This record gives sequence, structure tokens and C-alpha cells, in this order.
Amino acid sequence: MKIIISGATEIAYLIASELFLNHDITLIDSREELPEEFDKLDISFVSGNASNVNILESAGIKKANIFIACAHLDEANIVASWTAKRLSNVETVCFVSKYEYVETLSVSKGNAYDFEAGIDHVIWPEALLTEEIFRIITVPEAIDVEIFADGKAKLFEYRIKEDSLILNKQIKDCFFPEDALIVGITRDNKLFIPDGSTMLKLADKVIFMGTEQSLNMLARSFFKKEKDIKSVAIIGGGNVGYMLAGNLEKIGVKTKIIEKDLERCEFLIDNLRKTLVLNGDGTNLELLESENIGDMDVVVNVTNNDERNLLCSLLVKQLGAKRVITRVSKRANVDLFEKVGVDVAISPKEAAINEIRNSLIEKDIDILAIVERGQGEVFEMSAPKKFHDKEVKDIKLPAKAIIGALKRGNKILIPKGNTLIRENDDILIFTTSEDAVKLKEFFKK
Repeated sequence: MKIIISGATEIAYLIASELFLNHDITLIDSREELPEEFDKLDISFVSGNASNVNILESAGIKKANIFIACAHLDEANIVASWTAKRLSNVETVCFVSKYEYVETLSVSKGNAYDFEAGIDHVIWPEALLTEEIFRIITVPEAIDVEIFADGKAKLFEYRIKEDSLILNKQIKDCFFPEDALIVGITRDNKLFIPDGSTMLKLADKVIFMGTEQSLNMLARSFFKKEKDIKSVAIIGGGNVGYMLAGNLEKIGVKTKIIEKDLERCEFLIDNLRKTLVLNGDGTNLELLESENIGDMDVVVNVTNNDERNLLCSLLVKQLGAKRVITRVSKRANVDLFEKVGVDVAISPKEAAINEIRNSLIEKDIDILAIVERGQGEVFEMSAPKKFHDKEVKDIKLPAKAIIGALKRGNKILIPKGNTLIRENDDILIFTTSEDAVKLKEFFKK
């Protein structure tokens, strides 16, 4: 597949580094040379303005499959996407940072304004980040949550702590709810597929798949969380803080926002019905103490500055905050934040890259989730017609993987070794990204 990317930004680098081994990538940027980090990637480079017809043609726009505009300026991305679409039938992806552009570019025929936007996919990373944080908040103790099959199957990820009932136990000796199973473990930043003899160690990040009911039982019995989240503090009232507060209001969670900018506070007060809005600095320890931030069930740090988010995280942890979720703009900082005590560190860029990979790159495969910063994935394949019934234990896979669930009509089955896979079953498979290609080819046969 030929992919053209506009703008030598961090997002461009992450996309290119993820895809260059299997795809032909050309990057367009106005500077004369690419930043040094791009040197290790085998990609082509065209210097110039991506809105210029001649530049796009020299980059090979007429032969391109996908055009991704991810420069720093929204307006530049929009114009470049429009121009690319006029020159060819390329599929266009436009990154934006403002809601008004999302709204405008989503206008379709039949509405008050009848025009074709000319952009196939509009990606607003902050909206994707908000959705991810909201999912994680609603499951106490979870550090990642993914939802499949219209909510009938889910993936929860937990970190093993000192008081965990399954610490230092082999998986085969842990009696989990019937329809829940461990599909992956991350240890020392490396994801692997476990077996029954795998010992669960301190600080392991353990990935479970199962039905909603079984995973809720798992949370109550093994992670000692029977109460729902009742209170959340959000430090940073930008787009993510505002959207997150709105979502929390809808499910009845008591929410307060600390925002430094007075004008932004006035906007939040006018547009949020039940959220307490405080004008102040989230790094002010006296303010945090006076507002009892350490007593909140969850504290979310979502300013647009990594250093400020880290400082806020450390302060609220010092005050006794039970769970801290923090936005990390620079993907390289995610591991650092978790090492110093942040419970969940999330990058909006990571969410955006997953969206591109899932929706555009592998269209013949339904990738349901990317986990552990690209190290693992859940994908869905259908058992072909005339497939002869076969028990799960008898399927010889070409690489380590776990069949996490089966969709059979409207039913979800969490398979055991003797569960039969039948013709037209939809199979949800968990594996590491490095083994995913082999497995996808295997299930296509």
C-alpha cells in the first residue's frame, strides 16, 4: 500500500515507524531536511507544501492509497486533504485539534449546509483520548478497558499489587469466574502469551478477556472493588477535561475540575450542569489539600503539558489519591510516568495511531483492539464456510495466541479446550503484534 503523510510531526513519525516495513511511505514537509529521528526509517521524502499540486504529484498522489495530513496546523491539514482528493481517488485522513473543524467537516448531504467535505476520515485525538479515559474510569482498578461484540465481551487489564489474591500463584491454581481467562501478561515492559504454569508476579500487567458479567465478578473477587466510582477530580479544563466531565455527569459521578484560566472556567460553568469548576493551579498543594483531592476515587490530569501533568500526579499521590490517570503528550514519556507511580498514563497520539491502523490499513481483518502500546492486538476472523467442527484444543496455531471469545449468532462464548468451533463462528484472537501476521494468514486459509 502506498501512503503519503503530510507534516514531519511526532504523529507522522509514529505512523511511519509503525508502517514503513510493510508499506511504501512518502513524507511531505516544508523543511529541506527531515528531523534526525526519521533517518532510521526507510521512507521517501518530498520537500514542499502539501497543498501544492506539483508537490503532491511529485510525491505520487495519483498512485497513493491513503493520504494522511497531520501537520501542526489544522487549516494546513484541511487544505492539503482537499487538494489531494481533487487530484486522485485517494482515501484522505485529516488530523484536527479543534471541535469546530470536526463539526464542520462532518457535515453531510441532507443537512442545512449541502456540500461534500472531501475528507474521508477526520481524526481528533483528544476525542479518542476522552473515550479511553472514560472507559478506564468506569472499571475500578483497571488500567485498560476494551469492549467487543456490542458490549457482550470485554477486555480488562489489571496490575498485580502486593495485596493481590493471585500474587505469586500459577494461573492454573487461580479459580477465575467461568467466562474469564488471562490472554496476556506484560512483565518488564514485554508482552507475552502465558500458559497454565505461568506465575503471576508483582507489577505484572495482566490482560483478561471474558463476558461483562464474569469480568465484573473478577473485579469484585480478585481486585476487591465492589463499589462504583463516585467521585472524580479533573485537573485541566481543556477539551479532554470538558468532554470527560460531561460524560461523567451523564452517569451520575460527582466531578470537579481545576482550571487555571479564568475565561475557560467561565466557559465550563456555562456548559456543564453539575460539575464543580474551580479556578486555580493544579500544582498548588494548598488548593489540592483544601479541596480534599486526595480523597477522590480517581484523579485525572489532562493539561496540555507533560511536566505539569507529572507534577500534579505526584502531588495528588502524596495526598493519598487512590487512582491517578494522566495524559502524556509525548509517547516516550508513558513508561516514565508509570515508573514513578502514575496508575495509568495515556497518549492521545497512541489512540489516533490505533484508529488509523484499525480502520484503514488492514481492511480485510477486523482489528478490535491494540494493547500495551502496540505490543498486542485482538483481531476477529470468521471460520470459513464448510469448516468442519473442531475443538479449540485441536487447532494447531502457527504462533502463540489465545482464542479469547467466539461469536455465534447473538451469543458470546468464552471457549475452553473442548469448545467446538463451527462454520461461520466469529473468532476473537489475542496475540502479540509480532505473531499477528502469521496468525492472520493461518485463519484466512
